[in-house]
Amino acid sequence: MTSLQKSPIWHPFTQHALHDKMTRITRGEGAYLYTADHRRIIDAIASWWVVTHGHCHPHIVRAIQKQAEQLNQIIFAGHTHEPAEEVAAQILKLAPRGLEHVFFSDSGSTSVEVALKMALGYWHNIGAPRTRIIVMQHSYHGDTAGTMSVGARGVFNAAYEPLLFDVASVPFPAAGHEQATLDALEAACKKETAAAFIVEPLVLGAGGMLMYPGWTLKEMKRICEASDVLFIADEVMTGWGRTGTLFACEQADVRPDIACYSKGLTGGSLPLAVTLCRADIFDAHYSSDRSRTFFHSSSYTANPVACAAARANLELWQQGARERVTSLATMQERLIAPFRADVRFENVRRTGTISALDLKASDAGYLAGIGPKLQAFFERRNLLLRPLGNTIYVMPPYCITEEDLEEVYAGIKDVADELAGRRALRALPRWGGR
Repeated sequence: MTSLQKSPIWHPFTQHALHDKMTRITRGEGAYLYTADHRRIIDAIASWWVVTHGHCHPHIVRAIQKQAEQLNQIIFAGHTHEPAEEVAAQILKLAPRGLEHVFFSDSGSTSVEVALKMALGYWHNIGAPRTRIIVMQHSYHGDTAGTMSVGARGVFNAAYEPLLFDVASVPFPAAGHEQATLDALEAACKKETAAAFIVEPLVLGAGGMLMYPGWTLKEMKRICEASDVLFIADEVMTGWGRTGTLFACEQADVRPDIACYSKGLTGGSLPLAVTLCRADIFDAHYSSDRSRTFFHSSSYTANPVACAAARANLELWQQGARERVTSLATMQERLIAPFRADVRFENVRRTGTISALDLKASDAGYLAGIGPKLQAFFERRNLLLRPLGNTIYVMPPYCITEEDLEEVYAGIKDVADELAGRRALRALPRWGGR
């Protein structure tokens, strides 16, 4: 895009003073994106973690086209439609047992906002003065005011601090330090005002693809149950096969009280989200007293076209998608394994189809100066990788070929070679949490 064609668009998570030239994408197919200048890019991060079966999957595209010709939008207050009813019924069959009600929204952030309001509404309506939310260090749950409040505080939300409410925080359960997390959670849950604990199961996404074991997740749920604190599983990113199972909570046999799903819900085709909850949370809002109504909505709640896409996505999960997830997880492990012996990297890790590794650099964290250098290199290699500072992660669509995945990892090795040649790397202390 030339300066004469400069767009008025303000892009997300983009510092336009440093990066004001956007790559124009004209088409997507499978694991590929095609640019206006005729390049083919391998989408190695599923376009911000949303594309599961591949771009423009024919089954989902056909479902969208058919629904758009029949019913494209209807107010969901006082009305319903078949795609929403079928999506809700199918999700409840797939989700952990004990979740019995489905609330539709349109993004991961809003699904978490809904979850927080459900939790606080539950305690309010049963007459219990519980208002404190417990969170995990380094977590990310969205960019709306409530979700920023329960996420990590820092440069991302410093300007909005007056809007954010106080929370109790427990440390991330780094390897060898899990008990400190469990002890802190137990202490926080024992406070009389503790209402809910919200957590990203197994993998903290935007916090740096930080990973922890299933047994820790199971213990955290047990601690919450012991104090009657609601357990909210934010599976916006970890759901739909990313961690190796359909939902991450499955790996720890955890049944959340409230669960949030989005991103891959429509296979990455349209924005849609759901928040699931136990029956008693719904029942606390069920009353002839209209003041106990759950007051939340968006104009496009349960949009019929988005629900049709979700229904088609759920059909694909009944047709072999799990096998593809298993295959991709195996490929990821094979390709990331050699990096464990590469002294230029540390904290090499994988959970399911998600792999990540930290490039040793002179600075670390999201705003590390090495981040833009890494991204520029990958752009030149026609690889869509978006490092989190010095953390490089790979989370591709499940349809990616082994050959293309090998090209992705070759790019990661080559960027380390190039930067080492410039003497841009230096050893860092071993990782101990960030």
